[in-house]
Amino acid sequence: MIPVAVLVVAKAPVPGLAKTRLAASIGADAAADVAAAALLDTLDAVDAASVQAAVVALTGDVETAARSSELARQLTGFTVVGQRGGDFAERLVHAHADTAELTGLPVLQLGMDTPQVTPELIEACARALLDTDAVLGLARDGGWWVLGVSDPETAECLIGLPMSQPDTGAVTLAALHDTGVNVTLVEELADVDTIDDFAAVRDACAPKSRFRQLRI
Repeated sequence: MIPVAVLVVAKAPVPGLAKTRLAASIGADAAADVAAAALLDTLDAVDAASVQAAVVALTGDVETAARSSELARQLTGFTVVGQRGGDFAERLVHAHADTAELTGLPVLQLGMDTPQVTPELIEACARALLDTDAVLGLARDGGWWVLGVSDPETAECLIGLPMSQPDTGAVTLAALHDTGVNVTLVEELADVDTIDDFAAVRDACAPKSRFRQLRI
């Protein structure tokens, strides 16, 4: 087992609250189902990765979410903590701190927008984190999909940064460098936020994955 904790920061895929930009094109129920498929595939990949610990920082009501029964079953295999803090950046910082406190391990954090992620890629990112202060995986839309830090205090550089913007990845990388840590860039991935992202992400997923089976 790689001595790293993988942290998934997730929102319960509740219709009307999940994937709101995608919902503008396909409707709230369909968008929530897309989010549920993405989250479940991500959890499958984390569960199959040879890492020492896995934590989900969750917000929202699983009972009213799309694919609620399947999601509830899947989450039983993870340590689940509630998200805390005001804006998204604060919740990320707290999730890193909570995971490090629970596990005593470096933390590799990803979200639920890259269902094409594989156990092998997670393991590669985790191994990279053992040799550096931080790892960052940029997203093709200008954001980032994975952030790993050996010290949870490093994640505090996220406070005040713009999230979900075309320059979020570049700004995050600059903020990490400003802390004086060494940063290793890992593989870039596409993430799914809008209808224009859907086909490329689906085509990158495994043939039997939930996301690959979606039709919208």
